[in-house]
Amino acid sequence: MLNSQLPASNFQLNPDVILIGTGIMSATLGVLLKELQPDITIEIYERLDKPAQESSSAWNNAGTGHSAFCELNYTPQKEDGSVDVKKAIKIAEQFEVTRQFWSYLVENNKLSNPENFIHSIPHLSFVWGKENVEFLHKRHQALIKNPLFSEMKFSADLEQLKSWMPLVMQDRSEAEAVAATKMDFGTDVDFGELTKRMLDYLSKQDGVSIHYNHEVKRIKKKEDKTWRLKIKDLNSDEKIKSKAKFVFIGAGGASLLLLQEADIQEAEGYGGFPVGGQWLKCNNEDVIQKHHSKVYGKASVGAPPMSVPHLDTRIINGKKELLFGPFAGFSTKFLKNGSYLDLLDSIELDNIKPMLYAGWNNMPLTKYLIEQVMQSDENRMEALREYFPNATMEDWELLDAGQRVQVIKKDEKEGGTLEFGTEIITCSDGTLACLLGASPGASTAVSAMIDVLNRCFKEEMNSADWQEKLKKMIPSFGKPLNENPKLCKAIREKTSKTLKLQH
Repeated sequence: MLNSQLPASNFQLNPDVILIGTGIMSATLGVLLKELQPDITIEIYERLDKPAQESSSAWNNAGTGHSAFCELNYTPQKEDGSVDVKKAIKIAEQFEVTRQFWSYLVENNKLSNPENFIHSIPHLSFVWGKENVEFLHKRHQALIKNPLFSEMKFSADLEQLKSWMPLVMQDRSEAEAVAATKMDFGTDVDFGELTKRMLDYLSKQDGVSIHYNHEVKRIKKKEDKTWRLKIKDLNSDEKIKSKAKFVFIGAGGASLLLLQEADIQEAEGYGGFPVGGQWLKCNNEDVIQKHHSKVYGKASVGAPPMSVPHLDTRIINGKKELLFGPFAGFSTKFLKNGSYLDLLDSIELDNIKPMLYAGWNNMPLTKYLIEQVMQSDENRMEALREYFPNATMEDWELLDAGQRVQVIKKDEKEGGTLEFGTEIITCSDGTLACLLGASPGASTAVSAMIDVLNRCFKEEMNSADWQEKLKKMIPSFGKPLNENPKLCKAIREKTSKTLKLQH
């Protein structure tokens, strides 16, 4: 992969676009722009020495291919007892868009060997207790009416459940009320590997340069509406200047700090609350080989979405792994490789009030995080045994997972709210965009970056040329699959074949 060597003296770069960060979001936006406008020039800056080392790394995210098949937090139960499935349908639709884009890249030899970054893994939701079983059944009945979920199976039969998830059902009491749903169409995605491959393709295109060990220190807008960046070469301590018509900030948890540095009106009042994570990783190959699914449960009261417990088959660096978690923790860092001063540095006059109100309004989250931080090894094993009753401590080790920053924003009624999704902030003239937040994140990267294009490249997006190219990259572009069963089936069959998925 190109890691351009910059000359020792100061100089001025003038690309059309600057992307900050080398995660899945920047990689996706970069490829989209280069496909839509081949002569566009792009500079990409990354403070670490390799791409995809933070949120996009396989060890730092769930790799679920978040399609809302198994994540119960995307289908909340209303006060009247019904289940709201709108968010699940939206996320499932967005992941289908992502799959189509990956399929296009594979078909056109821009990505090779998809089996190295995506695999077929069934997605299951598992619950116990009479009320939870009733909720899961209602959820299933509501979802299967939609083409995106029509193949979802529900079962409360013990023998059926044992065949779906043998480790989970070992030595369970027959008197216990349990149930699960299953989607064979689920996937596991190594977003780190995918990101590296996309950036490798990008780096070979004319007009694209990727600079590692380069940290953006300042970002300011000038009267001519261009953005001026001061960048530090961490290898030589040289200061570099660059300017561009458009800047995208896709730096994971550090995006908030860079957005504040940009000082745009649209970012006023935004803050962030960091949440860390840990996994239990299985080291017993016999156990690993007995589980072949992603089994998600219900989150604890107050838990952030990234902490929904799951016993998770993963394929990382070509090897089958088994993880359980994640367990939440608290750190003042905004990145795994960040600074303990990140949270303090993010506090400004315009976001103090929203942050205080958000903290007060989310006391269950504070209590949950304190409990998580205080957990012992045995506490974690007790949590694991709810999903794998025969788990033994010697088969598992604790690993640090990724760091996320939950978005805090102003709210007229509540003073400040804590947001658990992803949020795109753009300045009024469309010259800068920033992505904040966490789940569902990577799985919806293509839809998120098309949103950026719609906001920041309005004229081009309305052109016949870009519209035609987008329809080639995403055959369902402009046609919701959740409203078109035949198209949904055809698209899924095509992408499954191209991506070498066997459901």
